[in-house]
Amino acid sequence: MLRLALTHRSYAFEHDGLPTNERLEFLGDAVLGVLVTDYLYKTFQDEAESELAKKRASIVSTVALAHVARGINLGPHIFLGEGEIRTHGGNKDSILADTFEALIGATYLYAGYDAAWVIVKDHVIPLLENDAVMGAGKDWKTLVQIAVDKHNLGAIEYRMQAIGPDHDRTFTATLTVGGVEYASAEAKTKKDAERLAAWRSLSDIENPPDA
Repeated sequence: MLRLALTHRSYAFEHDGLPTNERLEFLGDAVLGVLVTDYLYKTFQDEAESELAKKRASIVSTVALAHVARGINLGPHIFLGEGEIRTHGGNKDSILADTFEALIGATYLYAGYDAAWVIVKDHVIPLLENDAVMGAGKDWKTLVQIAVDKHNLGAIEYRMQAIGPDHDRTFTATLTVGGVEYASAEAKTKKDAERLAAWRSLSDIENPPDA
């Protein structure tokens, strides 16, 4: 069961059509959704449905689950095809997140909801306290654009820097508006770095000193 959960389709196709982890991923996605929703419903009793939905979307997003997968060093244990190995598939957010969901699905089949909840409780629920991950699940760039237009602040630019080898790069995005520098943020992809920089800048942009 564990090996199946770790078997990416690229590996299966290169080995005489072995079963892949995609069915377990499908199941794990549903189990994860139920467990997270149950926790949020019981924990945040005064929050409206819309706020609960936002929290759930953030902590079960691809970015969030990839963050968890990296935290447990999942990447090196995934069975990948040669093409994915060459392109460092073990560090791709989508593959990491999907494999983590497959592990939840396998755990549920093997030992039930209680065992799956242990994984979710220990590794997913703590993301509610992780500002960077929670911020990554929202469309902060659009919110920044709206705020910039409202106050007529000027052109938006995300200045990007990258460090590290090609297979394990870290990107730093710095948001500037009308030549004024706002917040910076680091992430494993350019898109996420920009989104987090927008999130960290939004409050200052919405409340400019001369507003």
